[in-house]
Amino acid sequence: MPERVRFTIDGRPAEADAGTSLLAALWNAGRLAVRSSVGGEARGPLCGMGVCFECRVTIDGDPHRRACLETVREGADVRLPFGGGRPETAALPGLAGRRLTETSDGGPRDPSAPLGTETPRGVAVVGGGPAGIAAAVHAAEAGARTLLLDEQMRPGGQVWRGELPRVARAWLERLGRSGARVVGGATVVDGPAPGTLLVVQGERAMRVGFERLVLATGARELFLPFPGWTLPGVVGAGGAQALLKAGAHFVGRRVVVAGSGPLLLAVAAALRRAGARVVGVAEQATPARLAAFGASLWSAPGKVAEALRYAGILAGVPYRAGAWVREAMGDRAVERVRVADGRREWTWTCDVLACGFGLVPNLELARLVGCATTTSAVVVDDRQRTSVDGVFAAGELVGIGGVGQALVTGAIAGLAAAGRPVPGHLAAGRAGEAAFAARLARAFAPRVEVLSLARPDTLVCRCEDVAFGRVGGAGSAREAKLLTRAGMGACQGRVCGTALALLRGFDSATVRPPLVPVPLSALREEDAAFTSPAAEAGGPGPRIA
Repeated sequence: MPERVRFTIDGRPAEADAGTSLLAALWNAGRLAVRSSVGGEARGPLCGMGVCFECRVTIDGDPHRRACLETVREGADVRLPFGGGRPETAALPGLAGRRLTETSDGGPRDPSAPLGTETPRGVAVVGGGPAGIAAAVHAAEAGARTLLLDEQMRPGGQVWRGELPRVARAWLERLGRSGARVVGGATVVDGPAPGTLLVVQGERAMRVGFERLVLATGARELFLPFPGWTLPGVVGAGGAQALLKAGAHFVGRRVVVAGSGPLLLAVAAALRRAGARVVGVAEQATPARLAAFGASLWSAPGKVAEALRYAGILAGVPYRAGAWVREAMGDRAVERVRVADGRREWTWTCDVLACGFGLVPNLELARLVGCATTTSAVVVDDRQRTSVDGVFAAGELVGIGGVGQALVTGAIAGLAAAGRPVPGHLAAGRAGEAAFAARLARAFAPRVEVLSLARPDTLVCRCEDVAFGRVGGAGSAREAKLLTRAGMGACQGRVCGTALALLRGFDSATVRPPLVPVPLSALREEDAAFTSPAAEAGGPGPRIA
């Protein structure tokens, strides 16, 4: 039996299995609503992975902690900030109290050990998903001193959380043997100077030097606004998967899975295996697009086998291609959804709606350090080199393509960063995975009906409660911020900015440090720790805006 951890929620006793995320524990306790919006609406988690900031709680008096990034802790006092109005301003939302776990052999070391300020004579990798793991492994095995930084406490990313497949276990074991230093719970918030990253650890900020940098910051879910999407119980498809892997229970819950992309089948199958009652799956891509995409997989038998396995698990579950959720309805949480396919409409009753429209890359750090990007990827050459000398990119940053693409591009980036040649089989694999990514993007691109779901009164910016109709007079993301505060909340436009880029054509390329909200105390410590020696040497001080 797993060890049980006891804590309190708003003064009431609660308990959960050790290792469960705090957000999953709240979910299991029936607390689908976690916080109040600035307008007083009850809000629940959306992304489940630290992007949306909708799961902020107070832990032992420390406000604005993202419950999805915290594990349950014995004796913790958890308070849910209901009551409306803007949150407390004693500290910026974000990472106060975060502790660092460091690994170099696949196992935890002293969780309070500082990251340190030494400059590795080699390669720094940002992002601990498959691409980052592959990059770190190959760089370290090639002889480079390698440091892997990740915001999560354990490597694996979102795709390799929870019950690990065989390929994940093999890569993690290889990472442990490689000699790469792995630091979890570390958030990169700035690149203040060439060869330097500013990293937040708990309430400390420190500069980490590097000679070569591999960006493998992964992707986040694409959310598109529709009436009712802010109701508690409406989560992303990937958000539901993240909750499940973090220990959330779905047994007996009626779940509708909707949106677009292969992730929907994976999520629906995982939820059904976990005991959920999957009411139906609504995929917005047309049957013709799905058929064409399926036919293109003849050269990828592994992907076909995976799809057939999901289909077997979901036998008897209604699957509707060319259909989408028009509206989520309910009183204090979602209770039913209205689904349409362009010809008719119907209603599915549910307790949870898991809805996401594919993935978008996390380009913020790449743009901050000056890498050339398109609207959907970092520009790289055949060795994964970006436009910035000494900086490489891999994984979803160079095109949404799944684990196969992440591993291939990560391996190439790691070897290239270590100054080693790229074997021919990796180059060939890169070309094949890029072709698959292009087919994926064509098949599951959002259709016009989905892009037209938001009504004037539908909230588009969840952080600041900005309705879609209010941004109508803005001609750019900057104007929208000035006129309405859209994009100025805790998630810094990662949800609404991406949506408005699709819905209104706004440019979301502008980024400023820090990349996520951080405690003011961390910036004060960084200033004290680094301005003095740098100023004496004539070097640059912290660049925080």
